[in-house]
Amino acid sequence: MATHDQMDLVHHGVAAEAARLVVYGVHGRTQSPQLFIDLAARLSLEGICWWLPTAAEHSWYPGRFMEPRESNQPQLDQALGVLEAQLAELLQTRGAGGAPVIVFGFSQGACLLAEHLLTVQPAVDGALLHTGGYLGPRPRSFTRAAAPGLSGLAVELFCADEDPWVPLHRVKDTAAAFEGLVGVTTLNVYRDEEHHITDDAAARIREYLRRHARD
Repeated sequence: MATHDQMDLVHHGVAAEAARLVVYGVHGRTQSPQLFIDLAARLSLEGICWWLPTAAEHSWYPGRFMEPRESNQPQLDQALGVLEAQLAELLQTRGAGGAPVIVFGFSQGACLLAEHLLTVQPAVDGALLHTGGYLGPRPRSFTRAAAPGLSGLAVELFCADEDPWVPLHRVKDTAAAFEGLVGVTTLNVYRDEEHHITDDAAARIREYLRRHARD
């Protein structure tokens, strides 16, 4: 059986050296990088370099994100390790004069990125978390890292009020956790019962990416 670290990191859009913005997009359960390739067509923004990891068997971990962590192993720790390594490489490129790096997760991908951002606190330039929250069954608190980390970061979260997979209360807890660590936290809640990216959310995402792109 394949593992996450054996899967491709898919590139879409312009080359990194020509990009105005680099987006690291992490898909959800039963999905693939095609989720973000299709979204990129909806957003219709120029100068974006998309780097898109691929989950083995189309799932980053087997259970629900609010189950005890041990019930989602070993896939969960493998997934977090892949994200950490790939993001560290992208951020090194940015440090050499490259474009800003934004992380963007949907569903399982948003859960993984929320967990990674709140615990490791990498110095990314922005974060979009759609329908996801930090991992585990109970509310948690997080402490600001000694390094600059998330300081000054703008985090934008999205969730439906009746999403079948992600309870709104955990997304609110996740937004509150970011409020103590970052510059600006915005939570967008919309009336819906479907697990998808609405046209209104896509418009907000487009504006967020446009604001963060290099001139």
